[in-house]
Amino acid sequence: MSDETRLTFKEMCAKFDVTPRTLRYYEYIELLSPDREGRTRFYGPRERARMELILRGRSFGFALEHIRQWLLIYENEGTEAQMRAWVDMANGQIAELATKRAELEEAFTELTRLRDLTLITLAEQA
Repeated sequence: MSDETRLTFKEMCAKFDVTPRTLRYYEYIELLSPDREGRTRFYGPRERARMELILRGRSFGFALEHIRQWLLIYENEGTEAQMRAWVDMANGQIAELATKRAELEEAFTELTRLRDLTLITLAEQA
């Protein structure tokens, strides 16, 4: 693989706007496996693609362990199995987000109601 298609540790952090600690942690939990030459790490197209999937999964609220297991499906069972697992994961996350949205809407409504009651009380005391 040519050096032009590989990123160094520092370049990988900059490209994906992550801290060195985050990148090292992703390696530690085996989400990423860069090539090593001595103490230097290099990230090729595979690792960059995985990083994009990891960050996208995190933006949807998936746990890192679920992302790791999903990435392993591709390695062990192939694309179709991974896509089926993705649909299942997405369905579960959509349901969880819908529940959180309902809870947030309820909290928003109640907080607004209490604020308005407080404003009325303050206006009556003035």
